[in-house]
Amino acid sequence: MRWNAALQQHFGSNGPQLVLLDLDGTLIDSVPDLTTAVDAMLAGLKRPLAGTENVSHWIGNGADALIRRALCRGDETAAQALPAADVQPARALFDQAYLQALHQATGAYPGVEEFLQRLQQAGVPMVLITNKPRLFTLPLLESLGWLELFALVLCADDLAEKKPSPLPLLHACEQQQVAPAQALMIGDSRNDMQAAQAAGIACAAVTYGYNHGADIADSAPDWVVDNLLQLLA
Repeated sequence: MRWNAALQQHFGSNGPQLVLLDLDGTLIDSVPDLTTAVDAMLAGLKRPLAGTENVSHWIGNGADALIRRALCRGDETAAQALPAADVQPARALFDQAYLQALHQATGAYPGVEEFLQRLQQAGVPMVLITNKPRLFTLPLLESLGWLELFALVLCADDLAEKKPSPLPLLHACEQQQVAPAQALMIGDSRNDMQAAQAAGIACAAVTYGYNHGADIADSAPDWVVDNLLQLLA
C-alpha cells in the first residue's frame, strides 16, 4: 500500500504513522437510521416528524445535541437552552428507537471497506473517534464486522470532552505513542477539522458527509477527497 503523492510529501514516503477516523458521515451513512429514531421519538411525543434532510443537518455533535435540535426544529439557541428535564424523556424514546433501527439502513460509503482493509493489511494503526455514544457505537461496529480493525475506539462518553475538542485526538496519539505531527485525521465535518487543527494534526475531509449543510472546504482541511481511496496511490 502506498499513500498518494500529497500525503507522501507531507509525511514522508511511509505516510502517517496513525490514522484517526470519524464514523458518521465519513465511514457510514447513518442518516437513514438516525432519521428513523428521531421521527419515532417525535411521534411518541406527538410532534411533527423531522425528515431526512433536517436530521442530516442536525447531527455531528452527539445524540443529546441531535435530540435538542429535533425538539426545537433546528433552532440552535433554543436547543441549547432546553432544560435537561425536557430532554430526558425524549432521550429515552430516541435510545429505544435507535437501538432497534441501528442495523437497518446504515452502510459503508463507497471505497471505505477497501480503504480500511488496505490500511489494516499494511499495518497502519487506526483509531475511531466518534461523537456517537458507546451504547450505539459498539453494536454498530460489530454489525459491520469492523470491531477488530481499530486499535482503539473513542466514543462521546469516554472522555471529559468530545470533538471539536482536540482532547480525543491527542488521547489517541498518546495511547498509540505517535506524535500528533505524524497522525492523520479523516472526517466529514467542521468538528473533525477544528479538533485536528487544534491538536496540530493534519486533516483530510470527505465531501459526501454531514457538515451541517455547509461546504467542508470552508473549514480549511489540508486535503479534500470524494472517496477515501483517493488518499492512496
